[in-house]
Amino acid sequence: MTFYRWILTLSLTVAMAAASGVCSGQTATKTTEIYDERADAHAEIKEALEKATAEHKRVIVVFGANWCFDCHVLDKAFHRSDLASIIAANYEVVHVDIGRGKKNQDLMTKYEVPMKRGIPGLAVLDPDGKLVYSQKNGEFENARALSPEDFLAFLNKWKPGA
Repeated sequence: MTFYRWILTLSLTVAMAAASGVCSGQTATKTTEIYDERADAHAEIKEALEKATAEHKRVIVVFGANWCFDCHVLDKAFHRSDLASIIAANYEVVHVDIGRGKKNQDLMTKYEVPMKRGIPGLAVLDPDGKLVYSQKNGEFENARALSPEDFLAFLNKWKPGA
């Protein structure tokens, strides 16, 4: 990587972090928490599967933590207007808190998302709970390096009927 490309990459990363408030010295507040640290992930997945069945959608399970910068980048991408409409029409999204890597490991194992590949880690389920896709190679671990087209391609590839 050339020096100038490295500087550009670093500048963009710092700018994104500052814009999101994640690395600007702010701690996660109620408004910036994506992962409910007290949630019953099993119950939330069950509820999402019931909604997905009724609405003919799939479920995206996102394993992550509030301290994870790339988890915030992924969440921000999913809230972009062009992606949010695709998600709303095709998916129920469940955020599963892994804490510091000790929580909800049974679910990561069940949905074949290896912790050693980093977070955020994603799994896509059919409404019946069948695993359709699992992130085995850390595809979203460096979400800050992904383009909007990467997120769009992922969502379009795994939506129902695709």
